[in-house]
Amino acid sequence: MAQKPTSELVEQLATKLQSRGLLLATAESCTGGMIAAACTDLAGSSAWFDRGFITYSNDAKTAMLGVSSSMIRRHGAVSEEVAAAMAGGCVRAIAEAMAGRPYPAGLAGHVVVAVTGVAGPGGGTDLKPVGTVCFGFFVRGAVTTCTQHFAGDRAAVRQQTTAFALSEVLRLLG
Repeated sequence: MAQKPTSELVEQLATKLQSRGLLLATAESCTGGMIAAACTDLAGSSAWFDRGFITYSNDAKTAMLGVSSSMIRRHGAVSEEVAAAMAGGCVRAIAEAMAGRPYPAGLAGHVVVAVTGVAGPGGGTDLKPVGTVCFGFFVRGAVTTCTQHFAGDRAAVRQQTTAFALSEVLRLLG
C-alpha cells in the first residue's frame, strides 16, 4: 500500500489534534527536524504543534532530553530504549517549561514522537544496517516504541521516517 503524501498526513494529524485539544512535540535525531518542518509547513500549525528538539548527537540527547549516556553506551543511540528515553525526556522538558504556568491541558494534552536511526550512507552495522529507525511515541500518557527498516538513500530513509512517524501518531490516536 502506497504511503500518503506527507502534506496529507500533516493535514489529517492537524485536524485530529485540534479536534481533541492536543499538542504535538518532536524529539528528532536522524530526521534533523524534518518532522517538525513538515508540521510547520502547514499554515496555522501553531494551534497544534508545540515544539521540537533536534538532538542529533549523543551529547544533545543527554543534555537536552536527559537520556543517560550509560543507556546510549549499553543499547546504542539507535535503539528502542533510547527512542523511549527521548520521548520521555521531551515530556519532562515540556513539564519543566510549563512549571508554574497555565498550559493547555497540561501534559495530558501532549503527544510526542521521537526518532533515532541510521539514515546513511554510512554508520550502519550488521545488527543495525542503514535504514534502521527506532521510534518512541508518548500518547495518552504512555510511551510505546517500534523499529522500522527503510530502503533507499539518505533522503529516502529520512522521508520515510517522517511519513511513518506522522502515520503512526495518527494510528495511535485512533
